Amino acid sequence: MSAVPPGSGWPGDPAGPETPVAHDALDVAKLAAESRTVAELTARQSVCRACPRLVEWRESVADTKRRAFADETYWGRPIPGWGDERPHTLIVGLAPAAHGGNRTGRIFTGDRSGDWLFASLHRTGLATRETSTRAGDGQRLIGARMMAAVRCAPPANKPTTQERDACFPWLARELAMTAESTRVVVALGGFAWQAVWPALREAGFTLPSRRPRFGHGVEVPISYGTVPVTLLACYHPSQQNTFTGRVTAEMLDAVFARAVEIASTPSL
Repeated sequence: MSAVPPGSGWPGDPAGPETPVAHDALDVAKLAAESRTVAELTARQSVCRACPRLVEWRESVADTKRRAFADETYWGRPIPGWGDERPHTLIVGLAPAAHGGNRTGRIFTGDRSGDWLFASLHRTGLATRETSTRAGDGQRLIGARMMAAVRCAPPANKPTTQERDACFPWLARELAMTAESTRVVVALGGFAWQAVWPALREAGFTLPSRRPRFGHGVEVPISYGTVPVTLLACYHPSQQNTFTGRVTAEMLDAVFARAVEIASTPSL
């Protein structure tokens, strides 16, 4: 089995057998625009088949598996947005990992990056537990929501420009549907920093004319209508970054503590 069929009983599966499937970029744009609720949107995200290279890769990984997870069933589908439907803090990443989210069915879950991320979210009050192992493990976000610029695990963690663009409507629509409550957007890594900028604009946020250079802790004031919002940059807690000390637990905590501080400040 190369992917979990929708509606087959996977914990938290947002889709069912009747969920419409996007087979190309035009379908993605149409189905994203027609989604009436966050639940409907995430269901459609989770069955997308618009990018042949990504579909083939995510499902082949789910078939062959990694030796350490040989006895597990892999999710093998796109990873939908997850968390609060009315969040004050949004966390945007690049894409799920082949043996992380592609295996566990939850974004940022099941690999070392996720271990670092969720531990920080727990310490700063944005998650109920310090670990996230897989969908249905009881983990819950507090006032936060996670999403990715590309919803399928890409080969070598590098989606193509065309794949990023095909996935764009899923991201822009999810940003738009959560915009009224959003006060902070945290971009994890340079790719997410670049991808979220046009998506925020498409979702109705007002941004500066030029995107500032990515750097850990960079803050950009943006807005949604008359409500101030802050875009925060955060180095990605990748294994390479954490092993080399480019990212530390203190650095992650500082960004998410700042997000909580901003979100808790009353808007004038």
